Amino acid sequence: MTRVVGVRHTDGSTLVGRLNDAGTEVEVVAGLDEFWADPEAMLERAPTGPTLAVGAARLVPPVLPGARVVCIGLNYLEHVAEGSYADEALPPYPTLFARWPASLTVGGAGVPVPGDEDGLDWEGEVVAWVGRTLLDADPDEALAAVVGYSTFNDLTARRAQKLTSQWILGKNADRSGPLGPMVPAKEIGDLRDGLRIRTRVNGEVVQDATTDQMAYTVGDTLSLISRTLTLRPGDLLATGTPAGVGYARTPPWLLQPGDVVEVEVDGLGVLSTPIVEHSRRAELAR
Repeated sequence: MTRVVGVRHTDGSTLVGRLNDAGTEVEVVAGLDEFWADPEAMLERAPTGPTLAVGAARLVPPVLPGARVVCIGLNYLEHVAEGSYADEALPPYPTLFARWPASLTVGGAGVPVPGDEDGLDWEGEVVAWVGRTLLDADPDEALAAVVGYSTFNDLTARRAQKLTSQWILGKNADRSGPLGPMVPAKEIGDLRDGLRIRTRVNGEVVQDATTDQMAYTVGDTLSLISRTLTLRPGDLLATGTPAGVGYARTPPWLLQPGDVVEVEVDGLGVLSTPIVEHSRRAELAR
């Protein structure tokens, strides 16, 4: 399995490379801008840079600072039915909201609970990475432009999310978007074939579904977006979470400092995230 990650260089720039099978080393392929200028070619390119030990390198998401991170809300029917939207009909178009790249982090990085929250909620997902420019694309063209997929956890500050009808505040808490390595799309296939996605909290399975249960497909959604704004290589689409989130349980169950949440997706691996104290936010933001 090819796993593409970002590495923060000592000069502050970001490099992109391949994680070895053991997860101990990164073989550098290109700089961040160079990689996203032609990601399909870069995935075929032999590493040309140094090999860095993971323990000595700071892994970061290989995300362009200006990338758009578009997220689908309410994309699994059972998730719609379990929450406060249960009495509403599925709309003809997906609910879309945005994350900023600054909210993203990597597996293993601690995510703090914001001070006004009783905890964070988990949302195990798959992210699709756009590899070509898309403008007024049809669904087949849009799907063909997906260059890779990653595991993702759309950790949500529910109190902030529900303050208004817009979800952006609750979806952009500090470091609340852990993102796994990118695996090339050709190694994964079509999400409509059904990849199993599971979320575990402290080892207990809390979400278990397959990606063929999505109401809004990747191709259809990227096509829809491209009819309003031009998508560029390096933009991301978070595809939504299945049923089993914490706020919909009786009583509600939210993540607390000391908890560990894992998202596992067939072919994409396991994304593990520790939840930490709010007091460490300043340290983690450095």
